[in-house]
Amino acid sequence: MVLQIDSGVVAVYTKKNETGYADALIREAEGLELLRDALETAGVTGVRVPRVYSVSEERMEMTAIAPHRQTDELLARLGDGLAAVHGLPQTCYGLAMDNYIGLNPQKNRETDNWGAFFVDYRLAYQVSLIKDASTRTRFMKVLESRRQILVDWLNEHSLGPSLLHGDLWSGNAMFDDDTAWLIDPAVYYGDSEADLAMTEMFGGFGPAFYEAYRHARPLSDEYGSKREIYNLYHFLNHYNLFGGWYLGPCEKGFALINRL
Repeated sequence: MVLQIDSGVVAVYTKKNETGYADALIREAEGLELLRDALETAGVTGVRVPRVYSVSEERMEMTAIAPHRQTDELLARLGDGLAAVHGLPQTCYGLAMDNYIGLNPQKNRETDNWGAFFVDYRLAYQVSLIKDASTRTRFMKVLESRRQILVDWLNEHSLGPSLLHGDLWSGNAMFDDDTAWLIDPAVYYGDSEADLAMTEMFGGFGPAFYEAYRHARPLSDEYGSKREIYNLYHFLNHYNLFGGWYLGPCEKGFALINRL
């Protein structure tokens, strides 16, 4: 599909709402706009997000991307651009409205307490969705018994609020011949290392990405442990959606919380 706009004719991709949630595409469009504004504010030119031309409960029309194989140069642009967005000062954690993480709701509120937000609105909410009562109860007991320790630890080691893509695995980054693109966000404001952690869940983006990111924004000394805890949120989400294999990583994450 092509669309005539003021700047000329553009190729358009139409995404249909297949989530079961009426406002899913509207929330996604808002997330794309937040990322677009942040990239512009940070002066990033090597990373883009699709422009939304129209959005409704049923469909969203946005920039079509002509996929190109990723290169070290494009991966470095993505790493540098993401670090620049993470480096922008923000005023709070969370988000003013709920949105979605994949096919599950993502609950939000604005707060200055990162640890409490992550424990209550990320981990505990996902645990509450677990269908198996025994597993749900066991995980919730860990969160309840270790809550304040985990809240304090996360607050102590947060790098401050940054705008996060929120669902940054390799399938949500695309590349054309000269640009890296971010798609399918689940935005909120949080510790930047939560975004970086998810990039490592399913194979990662390659050394060039991480070298560029770390050059612009060095990692904290606690990143290794933070990565396991932050990715627990996504493993819980995947367990709730797909079951099976994802229970093991969830068990590992709760074991780490018990050791804090």
